[in-house]
Amino acid sequence: MTTVQRSRANPKAPDIGASLTFDLSRPGRKGVLLPEPDVPRTELPEPRFLRTDLNLPELSQNQVVRYFFGLSRLNYGVDTGFYPLGSCTMKYNPMVNEDIGRMPGFTLAHPLQPQAAIQGAMVVMYELQQALASITGMDAVGLAPAAGAQGELCGMLIVKAYLDDHPDRGSRRKVLIPDSAHGTNPASAAICQYQVVPIKSGPRGVVEPAAVAEAMDEDVACIMITNPNTLGLFEEHIAEIARIVHAKGGQVYGDGANLNALLGIARPGDMGIDAIHTNLHKTFTQPHGGGGPGAGPVAVKAHLAPFLPVPVIENKGDRYVLNEDRPKSIGKIRSFAASFGVMVRSYAYIRSLGPEGLRRVSDVAVANANYILSKLRGAYNVPFDRICKHECVLDDQVQLKNGVKTLDIAKRLMDYGFHPPTIYFPLIVHGAIMIEPTETEPKETLDQFIEAMLAIAQEAETEPDTVRNAPHFTRVSRMDEARAARQPNLRWRPKPAAG
Repeated sequence: MTTVQRSRANPKAPDIGASLTFDLSRPGRKGVLLPEPDVPRTELPEPRFLRTDLNLPELSQNQVVRYFFGLSRLNYGVDTGFYPLGSCTMKYNPMVNEDIGRMPGFTLAHPLQPQAAIQGAMVVMYELQQALASITGMDAVGLAPAAGAQGELCGMLIVKAYLDDHPDRGSRRKVLIPDSAHGTNPASAAICQYQVVPIKSGPRGVVEPAAVAEAMDEDVACIMITNPNTLGLFEEHIAEIARIVHAKGGQVYGDGANLNALLGIARPGDMGIDAIHTNLHKTFTQPHGGGGPGAGPVAVKAHLAPFLPVPVIENKGDRYVLNEDRPKSIGKIRSFAASFGVMVRSYAYIRSLGPEGLRRVSDVAVANANYILSKLRGAYNVPFDRICKHECVLDDQVQLKNGVKTLDIAKRLMDYGFHPPTIYFPLIVHGAIMIEPTETEPKETLDQFIEAMLAIAQEAETEPDTVRNAPHFTRVSRMDEARAARQPNLRWRPKPAAG
């Protein structure tokens, strides 16, 4: 056992979450006493319209507070510990940006207000457009997409509209997608009624120009390429690949979900990318997870700009406007203009860091990932053993000889107090363990995580059953996942009365 391993919880302490509010309920208990109303009373509907069979829990106020605070302590998030999910950029987000995003001038603005009354909000969106264009090396930006996947779909709809606008290119029906791309890429292409043509990565874990040249013909509309790819590797042939695709009249779509590896270092637009989406909720401080909100602005080169979704924020000199009069636009892809609260937080992040700060973000993210890789190399197999970018990928090949799998390693990490990394992705690596430390974790945290991973590797050699049966110290031990899927317990039932 190591210094970072959690001790077993006090067995005599109340088991928070084991009992539901229904179990704690006692007749007659009340949480609050409501004051007399300051509005006229309204009579209840006739009794026949009222339900009398509602089984609602009755709790005192301190019971309610302790119950929900107890549940909150069972949650794990970036505010409580290291969250090394690869391809998700689950990093700490400065609270000052959250404070700015909650300023009344922003939160009370309504999207149906007259444009003259929301000029300040439109300045934020316009300047964010300009900043994202500069960061990505593109010419124009549309802020409307509500998430990365929608931004990706939006980008492909723009590519399709552009090709359809050129009769000599509009009949193309294929899209090339490397096997190291993000999983939503094939779905976005299929929704646009394209046939997906997979491109196998080369021995170095990147796409080889020869493979693209072999698949590229006049029926290919686009290649969708993630850079850095899901192996955490920079696509070193990207400029040559773009040249090959452009020579046959195709377009190059860049999946920008991993942009935090490139900030201030390289710009996708300079590599030959025609369109790219960015995930503000991954790269630019908007909290990620929990189902939203998110934002996935799409940035394009000038020839694709007329097809951006409406509205587009424009500077008319004396005022800013939401322009919806764009004849070639793909139209609206969501309500209103954008996820405005997300925009405010990202704008504050970019303005506070500036060009040098954004470059530092990527420098540290890349250094952290390579530090972890260097320390775990040998204890774990590295399928593509080379310098990575913002995330590194290991696998369970070494541990399999003792019957220990990636899932077991992830479960055992929970005993050491860490949220597991992404596992079994990317799919092209059997038993993948994808780790993204981000730029916000200090060396001490990385060293603790490394210590835990090395300890688990040693346990896999000397006491594999300990790893295979993990976790041991969490409130819920390993479940029978097959049974949980086939016989889920979804309904509360009263506990039987005691003796």
